[in-house]
Amino acid sequence: MTDLYEQIKGDRGRIESFVGKIPGYKGYKEKEMRREADKMLREALARRLEEQWRRLPDIQKQLLSGGQIQWLDDIEGATMKLQTFIDRLKTATYGYAGFFDAVRVKEDELDRLYDFDMALNEQVDAITAAVDALSSAAMSKEGIGEVVARLNSAAATANETFSQRKDVITGTEGI
Repeated sequence: MTDLYEQIKGDRGRIESFVGKIPGYKGYKEKEMRREADKMLREALARRLEEQWRRLPDIQKQLLSGGQIQWLDDIEGATMKLQTFIDRLKTATYGYAGFFDAVRVKEDELDRLYDFDMALNEQVDAITAAVDALSSAAMSKEGIGEVVARLNSAAATANETFSQRKDVITGTEGI
């Protein structure tokens, strides 16, 4: 995934550059661009996950038609965990503190938050790989239990990892 912050920063226009010379505004705008990049990143991750989420009902139908009904509840559990993760990505706070707020969010804190969200790509990749493997297992009717467990584990791990995000925002990670 490209660095969205650098892309947003490069898209600034002439007026934006002029206004950026106002004392205090440049730092504020830099923070806003960081927040926007983080929001765009999370939206992109959520879209990728929604693609996987939409594949699961077809896989369930395939399993049902192949007589593999015993896995449907486990897949439904993974589906719910995946939906929870998607919702959390879409609605997560992005380190906002306005221009005149008493609480100041520093650039390095926003950078840590962006880096944390960027690392969530690994979780999305693991879920995608598990859904791909489940699709293949459903077609071959082999190894379904193992792959369903892997999908459930990947979705649970994604949610557990995301729960650590608040520690990044508050600066208490690793405490």
